[in-house]
Amino acid sequence: MKVNLRTTIPLLFSLVTAVSVLAAQVGREQEPFSFVQMCDTQLGMGGYEHDVATFKQAVKQINALPVDFVVICGDLVQKADDKSFADFNAIKATFTLPCYCAPGNHDVGNAPTSATLANYREKIGKDYYSVEHKGYTLVVANSQLWKSDVGAESAKHDAWFKKTLEEAKAKDSPALVVVHYPLFLKDIEEEEIYYNLPIEKRKEIFALCKENGVVAFLAGHTHKQISNEKDGILFVNGETTSKNFDKRPMGFRLWKVGGGNGLQHEFVKVEGFDAEPGAE
Repeated sequence: MKVNLRTTIPLLFSLVTAVSVLAAQVGREQEPFSFVQMCDTQLGMGGYEHDVATFKQAVKQINALPVDFVVICGDLVQKADDKSFADFNAIKATFTLPCYCAPGNHDVGNAPTSATLANYREKIGKDYYSVEHKGYTLVVANSQLWKSDVGAESAKHDAWFKKTLEEAKAKDSPALVVVHYPLFLKDIEEEEIYYNLPIEKRKEIFALCKENGVVAFLAGHTHKQISNEKDGILFVNGETTSKNFDKRPMGFRLWKVGGGNGLQHEFVKVEGFDAEPGAE
């Protein structure tokens, strides 16, 4: 059999190049990474100066960790005024890595209005958005638009959330959802209270998460450390740097993604701030 080198060699070169590119892409997608989950910096909740000091110390510790980014699960401040937002932004600016914030009820109100949303967007930035990182999709959502129906704002947000998850699934990109309100505390069928979402809305969101490859749902708001797993999705509320109702020390969660171990998270204490009396 005769082989035409003029056509065969370029074809082989193209195939080798294509395989190399594919291998490089798979390698990037599977590259492990770490990030930090902070909850409720909430300047003014545990004493204004205390909360400023713990936030500053947490930033210092996080900057020294081998992590790719940090997320803050809402309630950045206790009272959403010019001073608190300015102080929050000044401390946040000292991060040496990307910091992605979700809004909380203290940031935009229990029932957001066009004015409170505009204030947040002006002072802090977008209240919902997504970021791609090493094959994963970080979906930062505004859970206040789920807790309270704000008409067109909630409808626009819901459409964005659904589309973003569907696009992540189409790219085979596992999603990490970052919000303030958890879907539920113990069971998806539990009654609605201040600390969770309305039953109908939580089931709608859970179904979207399950259908579209969400692997973790990170929240704050409870000021208690809560970890649940349902249908392969981790639901984690972390410790705060303001005040923990379960008497746990000030701190944050260090997450490790990939590397053959799936998703893992552990507590890191803010140094120099002891637990409250009665802490476990």
